[in-house]
Amino acid sequence: MSLPSSSTIRSGVPIGIALMLLGVFLFAMNDVMGKWLVSTYSVGQILLLRSVAALAVLLPLMRRQRVPLAIPPQPGLHVLRITLSTLEVACFYWAVTYLPLADVMTYYLAGPIYVAAFAVFWLGEKLDAQRIAAIGVGFVGVLIALRPSPATLSLPALIALSGSIFYALLMITTRKLRETPDATLVLGQVLGALIFGIVAAPFAWVTPGPLDLAALFLLGIVSMGGHACVNRSLKIAPASIVAPYQYTLIVWAIVLGYIFFGDVVQVWTLVGAGVICAAGLALLILEREAARREKDINRPILPEA
Repeated sequence: MSLPSSSTIRSGVPIGIALMLLGVFLFAMNDVMGKWLVSTYSVGQILLLRSVAALAVLLPLMRRQRVPLAIPPQPGLHVLRITLSTLEVACFYWAVTYLPLADVMTYYLAGPIYVAAFAVFWLGEKLDAQRIAAIGVGFVGVLIALRPSPATLSLPALIALSGSIFYALLMITTRKLRETPDATLVLGQVLGALIFGIVAAPFAWVTPGPLDLAALFLLGIVSMGGHACVNRSLKIAPASIVAPYQYTLIVWAIVLGYIFFGDVVQVWTLVGAGVICAAGLALLILEREAARREKDINRPILPEA
């Protein structure tokens, strides 16, 4: 099978970016609901019930699209991806139990930095000096918003940082499995969380009321939508290009944290968010310029009349 051409990859970049932004928003809404629910229910129970809801929607869709329920090629890589997905989401809910939502989201913003580095070695993607500089600026923005201190070395903070690394590795393995149907990728992630929930939930089970049960099921549907968007984004565009748009998580952390939890954002957080957004826009401009130059180079030279 031949590799996709450079022009084919670049043509998918705008759609990949849009899908990543939508996926990040869905994850932000998922995080808000999770923050609310984790104060009452264990991580295992949340993952169990949200996975049941996700399967109730996903399996009929797979049947309608005639996606085969069979062991896909490269099963070892799929198992690794499912494991990383389960560890990532468990770390997030564990960390958000003890830390403010905005803090945990900020830790996760380091994920695209790891992706850009890992993609060079694992995927063979190339980064020019300008893109490296833009990613570096984005990381500086994360540091400004986070304002590291000895408090950031607490156990919950280390759990959140570990989760961000797992998430970065998850995005890399998704890129390696770009030929796998999106529904199959999402199914693997849902089944991994389901198995974790089946094992862990009985140890701290709390019977949910109707409202909480509906919220737990909605959590699964929203999460499934986020996974589908991010998975598709990573399959049609280079990870080093779309991953920096994870930085928009901090924007949603500011808005949703204020709306749902009354969090008042400090000035340095706003400054950091501005730097992160600027870095993301710079990456988009650089990609558009590269696409324009390639189009000019490949444009056929017509004979004069």
